[in-house]
Amino acid sequence: MKLTRARVTKFRSIDDSGWVSLDEVTCLVGKNESGKTAFLQALARLRPMDDAPSEYDPVIDYPSKDYGLYRRKHENEPDTVIQAEFELGDADTEGVGSSFGKGVLPSTMVTLSKDYANHVVWTFSTSDSAVVAHLVEQTDLTGAALEQAKSAESPVALLALLGGLGEQSEATQRVMATIQGWPEQSYRRALVGRFNELAPRFFYFDDYSVMRGRVSIQHLKQKVANNDLDERDRNFLAFLAVGGAELDEFDNETNFERLTRELEATANSIGTQVFEYWTQNQSLRVNVQVSQADPNDEPPLDSGTILNVRIMNDRHGVTVPFDERSRGFVWFFSFFAYFSDLQADPGSLILLLDEPGLSLHAKAQGDFLSFIEARLGPDFQTIYTTHSPFLIDPGHFERIRTVEDVDDKGTVISDEVFKNDADTVFPLQAALGYELAQTLFLGPNTLLVEGPSDLIYLQVLSEAVVSEGGEGLDPRWVVTPVGGADKLSTFVSLIGANQLNIAVLMDVASRDQQRIRDLQRSRHLSENAIVEVGQFVNQNDADIEDLFAAGFYLKLVNGAYEQELSTKLLLKDLVDKNPRIVKRIETYFSDNEVGTGNFSHYRPAAYLLREPKLLGQIDDATGTRAAEMFQVLNSLLPD
Repeated sequence: MKLTRARVTKFRSIDDSGWVSLDEVTCLVGKNESGKTAFLQALARLRPMDDAPSEYDPVIDYPSKDYGLYRRKHENEPDTVIQAEFELGDADTEGVGSSFGKGVLPSTMVTLSKDYANHVVWTFSTSDSAVVAHLVEQTDLTGAALEQAKSAESPVALLALLGGLGEQSEATQRVMATIQGWPEQSYRRALVGRFNELAPRFFYFDDYSVMRGRVSIQHLKQKVANNDLDERDRNFLAFLAVGGAELDEFDNETNFERLTRELEATANSIGTQVFEYWTQNQSLRVNVQVSQADPNDEPPLDSGTILNVRIMNDRHGVTVPFDERSRGFVWFFSFFAYFSDLQADPGSLILLLDEPGLSLHAKAQGDFLSFIEARLGPDFQTIYTTHSPFLIDPGHFERIRTVEDVDDKGTVISDEVFKNDADTVFPLQAALGYELAQTLFLGPNTLLVEGPSDLIYLQVLSEAVVSEGGEGLDPRWVVTPVGGADKLSTFVSLIGANQLNIAVLMDVASRDQQRIRDLQRSRHLSENAIVEVGQFVNQNDADIEDLFAAGFYLKLVNGAYEQELSTKLLLKDLVDKNPRIVKRIETYFSDNEVGTGNFSHYRPAAYLLREPKLLGQIDDATGTRAAEMFQVLNSLLPD
């Protein structure tokens, strides 16, 4: 069975999503609070995996603005939450036909719905005559009895007719037994049973599903017994299941060595799969240790048997707890652990990925997009949400559905991707711009920048300037991130021979002056082809981030690192005297061990994409600096 479309009504922010067509891979794009997560969660509870949440609760899930009126009718007329239309495959249709008769289903489309009373209903059309014909063929009736049987209006009528024939043959008795064996002697109810066997389950995975690095075996066993598991617990159990380990095995200390070896082998196996797609750091591997609890630890890690997952960095020769490694790698490994267990499930699955790889770097997000294309899409229907242009494939815009919260309508989901408001389609525009930069960078006018965050900021600032009636970055520029200042000269050397109009926008530090002079002496660049950000912010050392007001940029950092920062970062906290704000923040992150101690320039840019309402908070001074920069850059274009 393949899910072809779905419709969600009266669920959280969604009044009526409308029918949403779904492909083998479908990408939902929209602003925060637009309803993307609500759509996935409504789907997930239709037929969830194992003990995952399956019930709709009207008190929590029904749109609060309408719940007062709905409460009165809920018991007698519960509203429908989800309708999902499935298409039977050829093998499914043949199987149904062999059991109930060829042509029993005039259409291969069937619909499954579920309401707030958590009643599940299959809707489909059938042909009684096809079933009767199929059953009659299995009898050995002849003459008048055969003609009477053929004229039966339904299988139940056929059963009554056969029962009145007096002594029945073995063939006739088998047909009667078949009808009597159907639930309530209804072949439609029997078909429902068949559809329940064929229909896929939904697997929901989000940023809160990542595996824990330290787990108390006894505490986890208790949660299993109490049916109190959360997504992180289920992920850890999946990791154990891949290794063939059972929780009860840890009760025997003599098993520790064997179990440790099994789980390390599992971790290595998963790691091998991870590194097929994780290109950021190939020096990492996962170790597993079984130990007794330290009474000084916080509960529940202060007693019993503790399973410790640690990450080894061969390059530096050290291990760190799994939870303390970069969030991106932890998410990647956790998903693969869960996915490896799912692959062992013979049942059909539909994957619902809510903001996959939210903490991944742009390149790592590209790695995960490759994984979706190569490993998920071919075997599992996949629906995922994203804000990031690096998880949008511009070569498959037909897969994209925009999600928009419309006044007086609630969440609306559409496949007309560029007919929504600018904030909704902004990630699509960024993705398209980035694709052009990657595939068409040998355009007649090429603007080289250091990294993907520069590309994002240029697009954001250009939009802000244009919205105020100014001149943004000329669309004739093809913006190409090169991956760092140290690669600029290489790119200029490689593509300058193509007689292109090349300009370079550089984040400049004092140590880069020699590199700039070397570039300016290049015969492939015109005299004014290198534009330094510092000239627009009145300081020698500057990054593109310094175009923004310091308070505004800190707002982006606080939003991007909300989970890692114990308190909001303030300007007074940045004691480093470096004029470049990113350097001051890097020092703060290192000194205070925020996250892994490393500050990613990309994450605040990605946060700005996820929160387009922040565009309206860009101040006039920033707009003025950006407009001056665009004027200089545009002046380098030929007339």
